[in-house]
Amino acid sequence: MKNMLPAMPVSPLALTLTLALTGLALPLQAQDSGTSGVRPANKSVKEAAGSKDVLPFQATEKLLPNGLKIIIVPTGLPNIVSVQIPVQTGSRNEVEPGKSGFAHFFEHMMFRGTREIPADKYKDILTATGARQNAYTSDDLTNYHTTFSKEDLETVLRIEADRFQHLSYSESDFKTESRAVLGEYNKNSANPISKLLEVMRDTAFQKHTYKHTTMGFLKDIEDMPNQYAYSKTFFDRWYRPEYTTIIVAGDVEPKSAIALIEKYWGQWQRGKAQAPVPAEPPATGALYKHVPWPSPTLPYVAVSFHAPAFSVTNKEHAALSMLLSLSFGSTSDIYKRLQQDEQKVDQLFDFTPPSVDPGLATIGARVKKAEDTVYVRDAILQKIARIVQTPLSGQELADAKSALKYGLIRSLDNTDQIAGTLARFVHYKRSYATINQFYQVIDSLTPADLQAVAKKYLIDDGMVVTSLSNTALPTELSSLPKLASFNDQPVDSKFDVLVQASKLPQIRFKLVFAAGSAQDPTGKEGLARMTAAMIDSAGSKERKIDEVKKILFPLAASFSAQTDKEMTSFSGSVHKEKWKEFIQIALPQLLEPGFREEDFRRIKDEQKNALLLDLKDNNEEEFAKERLQTNVFAGSAYAHPVLGTVKGIDAITLDDVKQFWKKAYTTGALKVGISGDVSDAMVTSLKQALSKLPDGAGVAAIAAPVGKVSQGMEVEIIEKNTRATAISMGFPIAVTRSHPDFAALWLAKTWLGEHRSSSSHLYQRIREIRGMNYGDYAYIEAFPGGMFLSFPTPNRARQSQLFEIWIRPVAPENAHMALRVAVAELDKMVNQGLSKEQFEITRTYLMKNVFMMTATQDQQLGYALDAQWYRTPEFTKMMRDNLSKLSLADVNAAMKKHLSAQNMSVVMIAKDAAGLKDKLVSDGFSAIKYNSEKPRELLDEDLVIGNRKLNIKAEAVSITPATRVFAE
Repeated sequence: MKNMLPAMPVSPLALTLTLALTGLALPLQAQDSGTSGVRPANKSVKEAAGSKDVLPFQATEKLLPNGLKIIIVPTGLPNIVSVQIPVQTGSRNEVEPGKSGFAHFFEHMMFRGTREIPADKYKDILTATGARQNAYTSDDLTNYHTTFSKEDLETVLRIEADRFQHLSYSESDFKTESRAVLGEYNKNSANPISKLLEVMRDTAFQKHTYKHTTMGFLKDIEDMPNQYAYSKTFFDRWYRPEYTTIIVAGDVEPKSAIALIEKYWGQWQRGKAQAPVPAEPPATGALYKHVPWPSPTLPYVAVSFHAPAFSVTNKEHAALSMLLSLSFGSTSDIYKRLQQDEQKVDQLFDFTPPSVDPGLATIGARVKKAEDTVYVRDAILQKIARIVQTPLSGQELADAKSALKYGLIRSLDNTDQIAGTLARFVHYKRSYATINQFYQVIDSLTPADLQAVAKKYLIDDGMVVTSLSNTALPTELSSLPKLASFNDQPVDSKFDVLVQASKLPQIRFKLVFAAGSAQDPTGKEGLARMTAAMIDSAGSKERKIDEVKKILFPLAASFSAQTDKEMTSFSGSVHKEKWKEFIQIALPQLLEPGFREEDFRRIKDEQKNALLLDLKDNNEEEFAKERLQTNVFAGSAYAHPVLGTVKGIDAITLDDVKQFWKKAYTTGALKVGISGDVSDAMVTSLKQALSKLPDGAGVAAIAAPVGKVSQGMEVEIIEKNTRATAISMGFPIAVTRSHPDFAALWLAKTWLGEHRSSSSHLYQRIREIRGMNYGDYAYIEAFPGGMFLSFPTPNRARQSQLFEIWIRPVAPENAHMALRVAVAELDKMVNQGLSKEQFEITRTYLMKNVFMMTATQDQQLGYALDAQWYRTPEFTKMMRDNLSKLSLADVNAAMKKHLSAQNMSVVMIAKDAAGLKDKLVSDGFSAIKYNSEKPRELLDEDLVIGNRKLNIKAEAVSITPATRVFAE
């Protein structure tokens, strides 16, 4: 992920990089700007004044006597407020040996409550506000963020002040949470890029705490239950007002907001002086480290250099980040060479995190063949040598600056995004001005600045090369050539349009075709998805994809595809000033695709790797969820993943793609929407362009797939070399958004397992009180990619759905018990029903939360088009109207009608599949061991649930090697 481009969409790879090495940082000693008086931010900082400001808001700042910094930002967007609380502490501050991981740990512990507001009460209060809340930790900061309706501002400030000043937890709570943190480590352990970055940092740093990642060293995490006393020290040291900023953005009045903060936060006491973070000595030579990987994966090669810290007064960090982004990004010549033309790699990436102290800048690649790893490494080094010697052109740099500017503007379409973007810059000096100052630095960069930073930092002594593979790599990879050795070598160089008008300058459109993987021909599974990829990732007849990207780059524009079971959507986004230029480049990819053989080979390989590596090998949670879908709908048009099968992908030809494009993407199969500050001329030009599509109804619609209802519990155990056990379970339901019971079941699943919400019931029973894993959720609509998202992606409408429970990976010895707990809680909910209080709390939450689901431009447009597909009213209005009419009796009746804890399909991914099958079939007692004392009530419940009979028959349990899943 490019840390200077917060507006860009994130891919799974970029998300992994962000989680593993987030470029957010903190100073050791708290920094701030300004005095204790109230002042408008954009009038007090001369450097941020005038037309060069990238943030168009009038902010107010105040520094309290205790050191707490306040920043109030009225956004002009109605109803919603976001509170962000960045604390200047991250893994960088874990200076004591054996104590890594505590900054991240307190991200968890801060939800444990206080004596006045225990965790359960805190969650009840938060749920009543309909808020969405989360937190994240990085190397340099921990940020707590809550977005909610404006009338709840005082409530949120009060409960946040309480937990920051009076956090209280027992040793038992501490030990329970430590298990959850270990579970998070286990969850991430299936992803090779996380391990690659961990080893890279451990190799590159000798003394500085950037040596360990935000998660910490595994041995420290495993020892964490024994560090209760130290946890108190860490919290007392860093959770202090002088290291904390409170950002309040949205529909807010500064004077009253500041008064509320002073009321609840003014008595917070300063802390004591802190020990310094050890300085890293200068690097003295190039280093190489290899990571053996136990599971099948393509090899990775990464080249890193010691890099400058983030600054708004020194150009070095901004210059280096810009240089590497231009040199190795998707518009670069090396990207075209390695990924498109030669097809040596299927991923090429760079990232230069804006850290507080000097960090690392990295260029990495996922290589298709082990024998090509040396070639790819040398191609990267060759490019490095070239950019050190040859400056970039002024036009390239100007285009990049334009992309940054419009990219930021594109992102600022909702209060949560505005506040979140601000928090990522505020933490450095606790100043609103930082983001404006940073973009002024960007604006001041020259080609000479970029070359100067290359000469200083892209040197042999500061280089660290890391590789990862499941098989042996060429021995030459361990011998690092000098950069100078590359200096002399050549381098390859008819329909309605839904209009949602607003004042937002960013224009977004969606083209939704009634064609998806359900229309894949038998034996060609994956064709719909591959056809869409050949449109958004393979250029047009006139321009190759690299030419398209180079033109779109300075526009900060995007054109992307998403394929689901019954629809494929294409989304475009561009600033209104660049509309005409954009559609002349983007739409020909759909209207006159390039269909080049070399692009087809590349995309075919990428799709196969996405199935085999990104889904099956590296993401057990999404793997289990996808397998559950195919099992429940076996024998139907939903019986294979959108990505297809290995056999199906292999069988697809370029002619198949051309024929599917011709049949599927017709005017009769199309729904169109556009939003933003849209003019009539824009709508006309869009219509005119799309009228060039073929006439016709499109591919034949499918009958609603009929799901398989299990007789009792049917279990498939996928045998895979994995550290933890992932579990998904469910059954088909007849309820979609057009069904009268949709709102009732939506409420029920929200109470049982709201996605990524710690207040949900399953989360509380499995994760919170038992510490068994990272989270547990329930769904009545398919949610592909849910582990990367807070809300479902629109334009995945389906005629048939399933009820699903997702249990995030648990320790293998707890898998049977986790399954029993989930079944027991589902059974209790269905048979006993919700209480009046539970119903009212959940309904109140949903009445507000539905606004959060449709807060962004993309969500609003997408949900509106989905409503057309389902033939329902607009989603927000429909849900609020139906929820307001809903009764407790309606919900409990709907649960009894549609849900069951007896007949269920289950998918479990486990290493010891045979052992797990024996446990399930024998139906013996499931013991669970805790590393701390638990209430008698819980232990008694464990005895009951541990003895619960699931009555799983031997013939109802199958074991499938992971290699066979989705093979054909």
